[in-house]
Amino acid sequence: MPGHAVSERDLQPARAERDTAERAVAIDASMGSVVLELHLARYEPGRSQPRTLDGVQEVMYAAAGRGTLIVDGAEHELEPGTGAYVVSGETYEVENPGPETLLLVSAVAPQDSAPQLNCRRIVRYDDQPMLTASGDREFRYLVTDEVGCTELTQFYGIIAPGRAAVHSHVYDEVIYVLEGEGMLHIDGSHEPVSKGSCIYLPPLLEHSLENSGDSPMTIVAVFHPAGDPASRAYEAIE
Repeated sequence: MPGHAVSERDLQPARAERDTAERAVAIDASMGSVVLELHLARYEPGRSQPRTLDGVQEVMYAAAGRGTLIVDGAEHELEPGTGAYVVSGETYEVENPGPETLLLVSAVAPQDSAPQLNCRRIVRYDDQPMLTASGDREFRYLVTDEVGCTELTQFYGIIAPGRAAVHSHVYDEVIYVLEGEGMLHIDGSHEPVSKGSCIYLPPLLEHSLENSGDSPMTIVAVFHPAGDPASRAYEAIE
């Protein structure tokens, strides 16, 4: 039975001919996630080949490097901490001026309702307020219904050292660990996680993500359906 976490070191990325992008699927139906997929795309300097979304929407997060997201001719600047939203029927390219590689962490899901895009395409971490989840954990919303994304929620999370109480959510969630190390306690197993780990949390499955380090663990996550990262279907009383 597959686990709930996989290291990006164990993925097998693919690159189309003449493309600057190397794309790997970290989480999909093979791990039990039938709605959400988690993709890691690394863009070398230059301009990527066009990617057209057919029946799916894509929520991105720039984890490293800088570049420009070009959607149907319109340009949007990407830097670390930037979230972006692209919907079914749109075509995008990514321009990387170099010299660093640009890493985009993307969640892909079916587009079940008509997109409600407004004038905003991207959201920056620095522009969002810090909010509190349970305990001493904090988060910032990134891509939400404020930019027309009504079916998914993207957020940046900060997990202080220690272990949270066992809890569950009503939604499917995919997570990418940006910094830190710890342990995912879930479904009777204990899976080590660190920078570059990709995690899938099914709805209603009780779990706890422990930060075993001395500094905060940071993550970027997307869940479906949209909602509040601080909400709990169940939480143990400590």
